Amino acid sequence: MGEHVIALNKKAKFNYEILETWEAGIELYGPEIKSIRNHEANIAEAFILIRKKEAFLINANIKKYDYANFVKGIDPLRTRKLLLHKKEINKILKRVMLEKLTIVPLRLYLKGNYAKLEIGLGRGKKIHDKRETIKKRDIERKEMRKYKY
Repeated sequence: MGEHVIALNKKAKFNYEILETWEAGIELYGPEIKSIRNHEANIAEAFILIRKKEAFLINANIKKYDYANFVKGIDPLRTRKLLLHKKEINKILKRVMLEKLTIVPLRLYLKGNYAKLEIGLGRGKKIHDKRETIKKRDIERKEMRKYKY
C-alpha cells in the first residue's frame, strides 16, 4: 500500500519554513477522485483555513472529470473539508494563534484507494532566507555537475 504523489506544492517549501506536518483526508465527490487518479489536480495556489473547529482546503483546483454523468456541476475550485481528528485541529489552531504560523498544503497523494493531503505548519521566510536557499541549491547543483563528469 504505497503512496502515489499526484500534486506537489513546490512554492510552499520555498516560501515557508515547515515546522511540522500532518496527514489529512479530503472529503470528495466520486468524479473528483477519478480526476485525482488522472493527475488532474493542482494545489499550488491552495490554502487551509480552520472555521468552527473544522479544517477546509480552499482554492485547490481539481479538474472536472470529463466522463462523469453527475447531475449538478462540481466547481473545480470549491471548498473541500479536511478530515482530521479534533485533537489535531486543536493542536494546529493553538500553534497558529500563539506562534503566528500558517497552515500550508504540501502534497496531494493517493494512499491505497484514498486521497490524502499532507499539510504543514510553516513560518514565512524573509527575503534573505529565500536568497540563502537559492544559493544552497546552486552550490548543490555545481557539486552534482562535478561528480557527473
